[in-house]
Amino acid sequence: MNTNVTSGDETELKAQLARLGELRSAIAQAIVGQDEVVEQLLIGLLAGGHCLLEGVPGLGKTLLVRSLGQALELQFRRVQFTPDLMPSDILGTELLEEDHGTGHRHFRFQPGPIFTSLLLADELNRTPPKTQAALLEAMQERTVSYAGVTHALPAPFFVLATQNPLEQAGTYPLPEAQLDRFLLHIRVGYPSEREEHDILQQTTGSHSAQVPRVMNGEDVLALQARVREVHLGEDLLLWVTRLVRASRPDERSIAEVKQWVKWGAGPRAGQSLVLAAKARALLHGRFAATREDIAALAAPVMRHRLLLSFAAEAENKSADDVIAALLRGVPFPDG
Repeated sequence: MNTNVTSGDETELKAQLARLGELRSAIAQAIVGQDEVVEQLLIGLLAGGHCLLEGVPGLGKTLLVRSLGQALELQFRRVQFTPDLMPSDILGTELLEEDHGTGHRHFRFQPGPIFTSLLLADELNRTPPKTQAALLEAMQERTVSYAGVTHALPAPFFVLATQNPLEQAGTYPLPEAQLDRFLLHIRVGYPSEREEHDILQQTTGSHSAQVPRVMNGEDVLALQARVREVHLGEDLLLWVTRLVRASRPDERSIAEVKQWVKWGAGPRAGQSLVLAAKARALLHGRFAATREDIAALAAPVMRHRLLLSFAAEAENKSADDVIAALLRGVPFPDG
């Protein structure tokens, strides 16, 4: 791929990158710190993928997604997932209507909250698998099928889901098929002491942070198209292929994978890692992805796509430990 851009195209690219900077600044009006989390969320936005944010309560996951929704001039809806939520509460339902003039009755589809550009699925793992599965078609195909009719969702369309750690009571672990639909699994950790001080100062006073709108749907779609134009060399593509394939335990696997992994990542992991690396490059003002981009995103792209063995659980090993071993053990292709 030719990485050069024309002067006119370069001017447009600079304007798009400037809007990305404005988007980051807008989110920072409400979110203190969490720079890596914000960056990964924006990477998911640029790559056109869905994101799953995981962390204990009170770390600002919902506020972060809401702030992104406020900064984007897109239709935004929030669904609080609970144990009694039904699929029709998300997708919509058919209503029986009567024409008072003719007396004729007919069914009309009433769209649910999923018919939006930005859907915040809050505490997704608080609802049973039947309701979780209602999102599968929407996340993969960007459509909703009801009563034999397929309804298209708006473009762009994102599902940004939050969940509390799975070991907490009252949660339903997400099935592997659903996890695989998320481009990134973003871990939200505790803030630093300075950040926590600033959070207390910002949230306990009379001033309420206002998030300005800086980008609309057309801007987002243009940036998504731009991401696919970012150059990623053949050596990087080969390394991504080998990283994903090395996550699958077989006789040739590295020792940590053989010992700790039951099922490895599928081809969708490679697609996601390539797109995410391109998006990160563009976010950093580059039109070519680097090895650093891939290494930085290997964990959020692959951690939810690995099924660990009992041995890993017994040794208190996580998917991130496996991915670190992959990055160490899979050599980068020679020139």
